[in-house]
Amino acid sequence: MELERKNGEWIKSGSCDLGLRRIKVRKESVYEEEEPLSPMARMFQQPESNVYVIAMLGFKNPIDPHFLKANLVHTFLKQPRFSSVQVADEKNGGEVKWVKTKVDLDNHVKIPMVDQHMASPDQFVEDYIANLTNTQISTSIPMWDVHILNLKTCDAESTLVIRVHHSLGDGTSLMSFLISCCRKTSEPDALPSFPAAKKSRPHTGWFWKFWSVLLLAWNTLVDIWMCVATTYFLKDTQTPLKAPSRAVAFTSRRIVRRTFCVDDVILVKNATNTKVNDVVLAITQAGLSRYLNRKYGKCMGDGESWENNLPNSVRLTATLFINLRSYPGIYAIAEMVKKHSQTDWGNKIGYVLYPLKIALKDNPLDYIRDAKATMDRKKATLEAQFRLFMAKVFVRFYPTKLATFPLTTMWFSNVAGPQEEISLFGNQVTFIAPSLYGQPVALTIHIIR
Repeated sequence: MELERKNGEWIKSGSCDLGLRRIKVRKESVYEEEEPLSPMARMFQQPESNVYVIAMLGFKNPIDPHFLKANLVHTFLKQPRFSSVQVADEKNGGEVKWVKTKVDLDNHVKIPMVDQHMASPDQFVEDYIANLTNTQISTSIPMWDVHILNLKTCDAESTLVIRVHHSLGDGTSLMSFLISCCRKTSEPDALPSFPAAKKSRPHTGWFWKFWSVLLLAWNTLVDIWMCVATTYFLKDTQTPLKAPSRAVAFTSRRIVRRTFCVDDVILVKNATNTKVNDVVLAITQAGLSRYLNRKYGKCMGDGESWENNLPNSVRLTATLFINLRSYPGIYAIAEMVKKHSQTDWGNKIGYVLYPLKIALKDNPLDYIRDAKATMDRKKATLEAQFRLFMAKVFVRFYPTKLATFPLTTMWFSNVAGPQEEISLFGNQVTFIAPSLYGQPVALTIHIIR
């Protein structure tokens, strides 16, 4: 689409190709102009990283479609991104901007017919989502939709599948928005509690400050070099976890969720004097190490999991996404939509390359020590900020060739979730499970804590 101005009014006409497909649109009057897409939002639009966020929400009771639609009007449609389309302004060098439009909820609320007496409802939900990852949302409407599956599964009476293009917002924005639409189950009129934002206390004393600046500069230079090396010649080992090429972005995804007790994670965190992220990454490294050991053992005709079948020097890197807001955490939506807010809406993220140590260890706590050492090192660098800066440079000087994500083995992210039992539009939520599709890696792990 092209954005033109006639008689003091913005109109959209012509055609536009935003990496999805070319769409012919008849001339119609518009709306109001908003700000351009952020550099990271445009990276999520590229053909090899045309990324959608897809989240499953389980409910204690069946979903009333009419009641859901009525509530979407007062929640989703109040958020500007959920009522805006992406339009290329050819008068301004093809810059893509958000433009408000009228929303027809019938284009966004999908209610498939399901057999209530099918043999395997859980498998049906998994297959339905896998098939959904083969599809995209038209760029002629706001790029989100919801799918109502009134089908009883093992842990829910119904499932709501929410699909949002990643250009609308990052995990912090979307999770904050979702929680702000909910209410406490124990107090139906009260907003859910939001995790307190914590800021690390800097070292005091001139020596520690000087040493911190020196270490930050050195680590950043090393990470910039590793960024270039990983992009051009330093590749991950070709393991069963790694996609052979970026073409994996165009394949369907199988999304599997697992629930574990966060109290156990906190117990380990307190006992080892680490962070929740350290423990979660340690669990990931241990799990992937055991998985690969079994896979290589099967290839060698040795299925015994306690024998080390791993190749020497396995290089396995994760793209680890970092929230770059001044005050990390989950926020009330009223705060996030304020102008000049430090918790502002959007894709305020960067990413670092996290080297996963694949090995079998006799002491499980060694995984936690390794994860903590690597995370402490990644905290003392501006790698994430540098990658966001490079995205801005490409948008400013090379608008037709944007920066792309490096071809690593996996993506990893985690975000804070609800702190108590919550209800969405009066229906108690039994689980929340987000994931992605369209990314140029075969494996993605998301943690909600």
